[in-house]
Amino acid sequence: MPDQFSRTQLLYGAEAMEKLASSRVAVFGVGGVGGYVVEALARSGIGALDLIDDDRVCLTNLNRQILATRETLGQYKVAVAEERVRTINPDCRVRTYRTFFLPETQDQFDFHEYDYVVDAIDTVTGKLAIIEKAKKAAVPVISSMGAGNKIHADRFEVADLYETSVCPLAKVMRHECSKRGIDSLKVVYSREKPIPPAQDPSEREETPTGRRSIPGSTAFVPSVVGLIIAGEVINDLTGSQ
Repeated sequence: MPDQFSRTQLLYGAEAMEKLASSRVAVFGVGGVGGYVVEALARSGIGALDLIDDDRVCLTNLNRQILATRETLGQYKVAVAEERVRTINPDCRVRTYRTFFLPETQDQFDFHEYDYVVDAIDTVTGKLAIIEKAKKAAVPVISSMGAGNKIHADRFEVADLYETSVCPLAKVMRHECSKRGIDSLKVVYSREKPIPPAQDPSEREETPTGRRSIPGSTAFVPSVVGLIIAGEVINDLTGSQ
C-alpha cells in the first residue's frame, strides 16, 4: 500500500528506508543552506533530527530561506523548522537547540548519538569544533563552504576539502584542519570567485564572534547547496553510489 515515501523506496528499496527511519541527523545551522537540508531530510524519511540555531527569521531572509515567510518573521528558526518537519512527517522525532554552536557551547552535544552531522554554519571556529567532535566520535560529517556572494548554482560540487581551490573559506579551513590533524573532510564548494557585494563598507552585521560584512545571496544558490548536502547524507546512510 503506498505511503508518503513510496516514490523514494522505488529507488532505494525497503531496507534502505528502514535505515533512514532509524537514523538521527544533526543539522547545525538552519538558515539558507541548512533549512533546505532539513526540508529534504524530512521528505526523505529520516527518523530523527537535531536542529541547532539561535537565530530568528528576519526580513532579509525572505529572498532565500525556505523557513522565511511573512508569517514566520521574528520566530526562532529552529521552532519554525520543527513545525514544518511535523507537517511533512509527524513520525520524525525532532529536538531543537536554541543556541549557536561555538567552542564554548559544544559540550551540550553528544556526537555519539548521531548517525550523520551536517555543518551549515558560518563561523570558522564553530565549523572546526563541529568537525573535530564528529571526527572524534567517528561520525560522518559534511561541511558547507562559502555559498555567499555567488550566483552560479551549477558550479557547486562535492569534494574532499584538500582537493578544493578558489573558495576563500575552504582555503582557511584547509589550513586550520591541517593544523588539527584532520586529514579529510567531505565538503560542498564552488570554484566561482566570490562577487564583492555592492554595499556601504559601514554596513556590517553582528555575529556571535564579532562583526562582518553582509554577504550577498540569491534564492537559488543556498537551496542548491542544501539539497546537494541532503543528497550526500541520504546516499551515505543508505550506502548508495
